[in-house]
Amino acid sequence: MSGDLSLAKHYLDDAIASFRAYKRLAEKALDQLTAEELFVTIDAEANSVAVIMKHIAGNMLSRWTDFLSTDGEKPDRQRDLEFVIEPETTKDDLLAYWERGWNCLFTALDPLQSEDFDKKVKIRGEEHAVVQAINRQLTHYAYHIGQIVFLAKHFRSEEWQSLSIPRNRSAEFNQYLKEQGAKAAKEHRLDAGVNFARESEDREQ
Repeated sequence: MSGDLSLAKHYLDDAIASFRAYKRLAEKALDQLTAEELFVTIDAEANSVAVIMKHIAGNMLSRWTDFLSTDGEKPDRQRDLEFVIEPETTKDDLLAYWERGWNCLFTALDPLQSEDFDKKVKIRGEEHAVVQAINRQLTHYAYHIGQIVFLAKHFRSEEWQSLSIPRNRSAEFNQYLKEQGAKAAKEHRLDAGVNFARESEDREQ
């Protein structure tokens, strides 16, 4: 039993670290955009960065509010409106809603105990193990954050500051990890790539 409890704790710690790393990754991409670019759609079928952010936050508020005790699809959620940006919406409005969603997620996850992993939660009436529910959202947010990074890179073009291992630099990155030693081991894998990219750019300037 103690092994199961230890495994649950390790899983939860890694899941929370991954959520936080994906949040940082998205925000490093957002930092490279102008306020106007947040609301631009690149074609008729595309979502703007603002829409993706609003959808992620709306999903979070639904899924993580009363995570263990209520269905993750709340009856008052208006999912279709997450894909509509009102004309009066500002960058500050968007960022405040984004933070509200992430705060809801971490407020739900941080207090979880190993014994909570024996419970079941529902999403749209479908029963999920707690691990399944967490994985479902982790992969969902990673998918959309990838879209944010892609759009930010598109808008910045040649001015883009890389958030991953630069092209043709994999061997250097492996050496970087060796040189960093214990420090690199404590970093999340996404953070290590970002830090390497930033340090590489600094050396080239």
